[in-house]
Amino acid sequence: ALREVTRSRARLLDSYEAERRRIERDLHDAAQPRLTSLTLQLGLARLDVPEDSPAARPLAVAHEQAKGLMVLLRQIVHGIRPQSLTDLGLAGAVRELAGEATIPVTVHADLDRPLPETVETTAWYAVSEALNNVTRHAAATRAEVRLARAGDRLVVEVSDDGRGGADPARGTGLTGLADRVGAAGGRLLLASPPGGPTLVRVELPCR
Repeated sequence: ALREVTRSRARLLDSYEAERRRIERDLHDAAQPRLTSLTLQLGLARLDVPEDSPAARPLAVAHEQAKGLMVLLRQIVHGIRPQSLTDLGLAGAVRELAGEATIPVTVHADLDRPLPETVETTAWYAVSEALNNVTRHAAATRAEVRLARAGDRLVVEVSDDGRGGADPARGTGLTGLADRVGAAGGRLLLASPPGGPTLVRVELPCR
């Protein structure tokens, strides 16, 4: 029974990914060009309206709002799947996360074959959440991320030299992450004895 539930959740995730790609495509192909055209037309109209005209101020506001909406739309599209994954691949996107951390983070990546998009996305969120926990709660001085294929699985490990004692029940985000990993058919393991170190291990099937 449990195996069937897991497979059902994996099918649900596949459906979500297909719908995400459709929304991303529709936004990119339909909404974004029209908004770009609107922004351009407003910009041209501003050039034709004297600065002392009563219409100049509201036209300028509308132009700025249209430009801001373009930025927001891009952020929405990119937020569905982190843009860095598309641009850099999983290893590069994880290195970018490491570079943004407030403590030194070393990344070791041994990925010899392409990964399914759902696996990449889940792995990225796992590293992001784990590093967020390290910087906010662990009082660590350094951390390490490992990405490797192990047979038909991707193994993601995030370790730190902090104080340990991580407890999913205290709302550190690990419970939600475990749900996301579980929806992808994987599992999350945690070792965090008092005094440290802490190791978060995520295993994701790549079939």
